[in-house]
Amino acid sequence: MGLASFLKSRLISEELDKQVEKIKKPIGSLGYDPWGYNNDAVKYGFSITRQIYEKYFRVQTTGVENIPATGPVLIVANHSGQLPLDGLLIGYAIATRKEKPRMPRAMIERFFPTVPWLGNLLNEVGAVLGDPVNCAKMLENNEAVIVFPEGIRGSGKLYRDRYQLKRFGNGFMHLAMKYNAAIVPVGVVGCEETIPAIANIKPLASALSIPYVPVALPVIFPAKVHLNFGKPMYFDGSDIPEEQITDRVDSVKAEISRLIDKGLSERKRLF
Repeated sequence: MGLASFLKSRLISEELDKQVEKIKKPIGSLGYDPWGYNNDAVKYGFSITRQIYEKYFRVQTTGVENIPATGPVLIVANHSGQLPLDGLLIGYAIATRKEKPRMPRAMIERFFPTVPWLGNLLNEVGAVLGDPVNCAKMLENNEAVIVFPEGIRGSGKLYRDRYQLKRFGNGFMHLAMKYNAAIVPVGVVGCEETIPAIANIKPLASALSIPYVPVALPVIFPAKVHLNFGKPMYFDGSDIPEEQITDRVDSVKAEISRLIDKGLSERKRLF
């Protein structure tokens, strides 16, 4: 038995191996798709994520069956926490659901691919640079895509602003209308408490050319996470003024806010 086979047998359970294999992805002969996705990388990544999901954050998920089994989907969530843990947990929940699992793609901030090795690793496990062109191509390819319309405004928020939704961009709605994609809202509760930041050192962030430098303890707290998936929302592709596009975005934002409130009311304790 070679080293790769030995590690695979030790780290990847038969159940997880079968789960990933049954999710069809248009990968080439070398095992990669055009955006760098790789089945083996996902299996190793999910073997670690499973422990984080089940034992560390003890994720409680409701409504994951609302993700359509086929066709283009935009999974729209609130951004929470200083690290992209929310996208990781959402993606794992969808990929490991019992009925008709899907392997979603997550739109990531432009900063992450600039970190040595990290960009390639994120691509291999399904993440893609958060560019409208990339998102459009994936929707055209009938992918399920995780997006965070708050962007940096959401991920870098301070603890005092937790669960207060920041401004949503309209880009995701334009794409949903153009590609007739379902929008599934998600309310994430718990990630705000994983790395609570009390301040952001903006001059240092600017000097380092990174989005933010939070003042926080160098530890990820094991907050219990709740993921609430709402019902799919559909919007026709009619030619309407931008003000009406904004109204549609606000309706999605309002549903995410409702799902956040639901998660907050459900949790009994932070940890």
